[in-house]
Amino acid sequence: MASRREWAALYRTLLDLGAAVELVRAVTGLPDLVFTANAAVVLDRKALLSRFRYPERQGEESHFETAFRALQARGFIDEVRKLPHGLVLEGTGDCSFDQTRNLFWMGYGPRSDVASRVAVERAFGVEVVALELTDARFYHIDTALCPLPRGEVLYVPEAFTAQHRSEIRERVAPEQRIELGTQDAVQLAANVVCLGDTLVLSSCGERLRAELEERGYRVVTTPLGSFLRSGGAAFCLTLCLDRRSAAHASLAASAAA
Repeated sequence: MASRREWAALYRTLLDLGAAVELVRAVTGLPDLVFTANAAVVLDRKALLSRFRYPERQGEESHFETAFRALQARGFIDEVRKLPHGLVLEGTGDCSFDQTRNLFWMGYGPRSDVASRVAVERAFGVEVVALELTDARFYHIDTALCPLPRGEVLYVPEAFTAQHRSEIRERVAPEQRIELGTQDAVQLAANVVCLGDTLVLSSCGERLRAELEERGYRVVTTPLGSFLRSGGAAFCLTLCLDRRSAAHASLAASAAA
């Protein structure tokens, strides 16, 4: 099956690049469980579990909670929290952490509630910038925006309202904005796994690859056509557990000194 081969190739690529990978067990009848970015928002060893908008994915919630409780028992996570009643937020798929600016870019509209912004700020103590998604092709923010390790923000302008395009441009300097054209956007070239200065994605055009390489990145592509048909790519299939806010990174550095 093509999807199994593609997933296995992504898995091998991440291992070869030095990532340590914890797997979530597959569950019959829940094919979207593979999109683990939607499981929770994770920062500073704390996890805020997702709540899904649509019934097709709501069955995943208990399995993801079990997975995170197991990670907590093994010492990978210190705290597992749930959203306040009635709020919908589909995990890191709609909360992308920007290390450079020490904030979350949060998408809302198609899959997540704007009111979840406050819950994320309270859970993690960092600013959350909520951006409305208005194009059905880009239903989670991870399909339309990716903060890169050197401070750039890769994004799809037409995925957002005019007001929120302005918000991005106000917060990100011109030389750090990388706007994706339609061809790269629909191939989910913004759906990137960042491992240091290595960027792992399904595909991108030669012009985008050249720009990223000129900026000091190594671009690694691993085709994920089967998952693109389901609206996801490399970032959607993963969830980083070791992201740190500025405050916690500083504490860790002080403890190591």
